[in-house]
Amino acid sequence: MIRPLRFSLLLLFISLVVLPEAFSNADQTQRGRVGCPHCRNNGSEVSLLLQEADDLYSSFKPKEALKKLLKVIRLDSQNYEGLAKTSRAYIDFGDMMQESDVNGEGTKLEQYLIAEKYARMAVKSNPDSTWGHFYVATSLGKIANQSSTSRQIDLSFEIREAIKKAIALDPQNGFAYHVYGVWHRKLAEIGQMGRVVVSWILWRSVPQGSLEESVDYLKKAISLNPKAISHRLELGRTYMAIGQWDLARDFLESVQELPVQFSDDSIKKKEAIQLLREIEARDHG
Repeated sequence: MIRPLRFSLLLLFISLVVLPEAFSNADQTQRGRVGCPHCRNNGSEVSLLLQEADDLYSSFKPKEALKKLLKVIRLDSQNYEGLAKTSRAYIDFGDMMQESDVNGEGTKLEQYLIAEKYARMAVKSNPDSTWGHFYVATSLGKIANQSSTSRQIDLSFEIREAIKKAIALDPQNGFAYHVYGVWHRKLAEIGQMGRVVVSWILWRSVPQGSLEESVDYLKKAISLNPKAISHRLELGRTYMAIGQWDLARDFLESVQELPVQFSDDSIKKKEAIQLLREIEARDHG
């Protein structure tokens, strides 16, 4: 009885946190370093290392970027920017691994556990900044994907709280709205029967999600990052879940018009095409 429910919950965390590149959306020239818009390079070793890490990461070289970030942390163990971006790097490493892979840092799950550790260190270093909380939620979502059903349920509450903090601290963090929008859709899709099963067997309640709120949060994400492919893709999925097929088609088609900005954008464009085919098959079914 639990296996179908576990599958639904796994889908939540597979889709929920796919945005470890959120830091790379800033204008370095006008706003300072990537992910730290108020920072300015001051000629210090830490400042230069952070800039080098940003340059490497934007060139899709996360391993080389991590080496620079770890040097930052050795020089300044409380450096918030270095800690948060190190969390992001380990999330990337976990995402690039297959389930059976093992690298110098361990398994896929261990990458995410390391990411969580650095994200929590970032929050401790600067609890008033959005990105530490964002990466706590992101890493926990990845960990949940590797965990038992009961653990997934427990983490879903913590993920929600971390994302709400990220949004409260920066209402302009479009990536946080994205995560919360997908969170709402996946929880709404579990259904009442699944919640009853969890309550009976695991003595746990499942958080309530709302498809309407999913639409609202994803629209907000798009308003803040209109060229982000992932936002439009997920809004298309939500409209499909609601049964608003014309709106779903509009947003999925718009994905193809957007430029590739992140390493997985080409994959997301293919996902949008596949969803459009599913809508077309339904229309002619």
